[in-house]
Parts: sequence; structure tokens; C-alpha cells
Amino acid sequence: MKLLSTGLILIGLISASFVANAEVHSHNHEGAAVTKLYNETMNPRQNEYPNHLGFNDLHIQAIRHMMPDTHSNDDPLLQVIVHHHCKAYEDSTLICLMFHTGMKDQDKPMGFEYIIPTAMYEKLPEEEKKYWHYHLTEVPRAKATFPDLTAEEGAKLLPVVNETYGKVIYFKKPHDELPLGEPYVLIVQDMPEQD
Repeated sequence: MKLLSTGLILIGLISASFVANAEVHSHNHEGAAVTKLYNETMNPRQNEYPNHLGFNDLHIQAIRHMMPDTHSNDDPLLQVIVHHHCKAYEDSTLICLMFHTGMKDQDKPMGFEYIIPTAMYEKLPEEEKKYWHYHLTEVPRAKATFPDLTAEEGAKLLPVVNETYGKVIYFKKPHDELPLGEPYVLIVQDMPEQD
């Protein structure tokens, strides 16, 4: 129940969040320059979106992010591409809404991944660290890609992402109409290996 409360609070905070930026921006949402850049690494194109579209800063695709039905390496859920649509924050954290279908108008998120830099991870209580996975190890295992970036942009971003940790929290199974039961943390590093 505590996890459910925490998940609901985080979802509320995500929904209510605004771009954390004290300086005035001059922009026109059609690519015009802004006077202050956002997190340049995690939002490489420096796009500014209306607040309700903020989860478009970064798009990551990855397998091995769905709870398998079996302990088999051949479980098809391990091959499902999960789309992470992320909002980058000035403190170098990301919150990524996760979809198994993309992020079209009627797609609903199944959960989220909270991503923090290594320095923040190191300050976590020891008992909490088991819920977080290290992206230097997990990015290649998950065959993660940045489909909306050029190869050059992705190559610049990858070393930064590799030095982060992620915690995956699901509140809904992919084909359930509504979120049923309690949310759960997916321990990604314990998932079966994939070829």
C-alpha cells in the first residue's frame, strides 16, 4: 500500500510539474531560439514544449522492461519494446512515462522510470539501492536506442545516460484497461538475459 501511495504521489507531481526555470524565455514553439537553454545533454535539441507536452524531451526505446510471465529467456514479453518518453530536469534527473505502444494520442502509460545520476544514487540508503539498475550495464542488455535523435546526438548522450541509475515502477499491465492491483517495482537487473 505504501508503494501505491508513493506511486500516486509521484504521478501527481509529474502531472503538476512545470518547466523548472527561473529565467524568462523568448520562444515560439516552432524552433525559434530560446534565451536560456534547458538541460543541454538530456534535451539535445533544446525543444521547449507546453507543460503538458514536457515528456517529449527525450525518447528511449528498450527491451527487457516488461515483467515476463515465465523465467524463460524465450518469454516474448522480454522482447517487447517499451517506449520511454522522458522529461529532463535541471538537476540531471529524468522521469520517463513508459508505453508499450508508443505515445500516440490515445496511448496510456503503464508506469514510469525515474532516472538519477550516479552521485544521487550513491546517497541512497543501502536498502533502497537494490531497486535501481545501473545504465552502463543495462543499456546494452536492453538494446536501448534514442529513435528521435541522429547518430551523432545519440553518441553524445550515451556516455551521460550510462552514468545514471533507473528505478522502474509499473501501475498497469500492458493489456489491462485500468490499473489493477498494486503498483510494483521491476528489478530490471534480475531479468533473464537476451541474445
